[in-house]
Amino acid sequence: MKVLVVGANGKIGRILVNKLQNDNDFQVRAMVRSVEQANELNERGVEAVVADLEGSVEQISKAMKGCDAVIFTAGSGSKTGPDKTLTVDLDGAVKTIEAAEANSIKRFVMVSALQANNRENWNMKIKPYYVAKHYADRILMNSDLQYTIVKPGGLLDGPGTGKIQVAEKLERGTIPREDVASTIIEVLREPKMIRQSFDLVSGDLTIKEAIADF
Repeated sequence: MKVLVVGANGKIGRILVNKLQNDNDFQVRAMVRSVEQANELNERGVEAVVADLEGSVEQISKAMKGCDAVIFTAGSGSKTGPDKTLTVDLDGAVKTIEAAEANSIKRFVMVSALQANNRENWNMKIKPYYVAKHYADRILMNSDLQYTIVKPGGLLDGPGTGKIQVAEKLERGTIPREDVASTIIEVLREPKMIRQSFDLVSGDLTIKEAIADF
């Protein structure tokens, strides 16, 4: 399976690209915003394409030609304002969905945020981020794509534990970014996760066990 990672230079994206590159079940293509980032990936043997989520659907569509699946793990980042949250986390995600549809790429994994589907549980300090995730997820769910929406809790740096908890609704918690990346890969392997959405935090089950039990 050839997988396009959108947001490949982000914290989750970089981990995900490395894991996919070293997994014989997958081929990875990394989508980044600059030629410098692409060159760095190419030097490591990773196929990379340059495209801007604030650009056209056609540009994004061209970046994913020939792929079998798309993982959207891009974000505007905590240092930008609500305007970038709107154009990247929402509109960028929607344009990526449209590009996948234009390429007849069915499999689509969205990295969202814990409880983004429930307005009552949003973190009001970053409400624009939750609004963006909420509506991007809804548009994906209303598409014909074979989606999985992964909604992690607070993201941690450092090594993963390999132990997670997944459910339709979880209390707030945290999870290492490495475990989010590993969960995404397991989701791609598991057909039962198509058209599913779940919260994700650290837990007591292995990633394979937690996905199998969902």
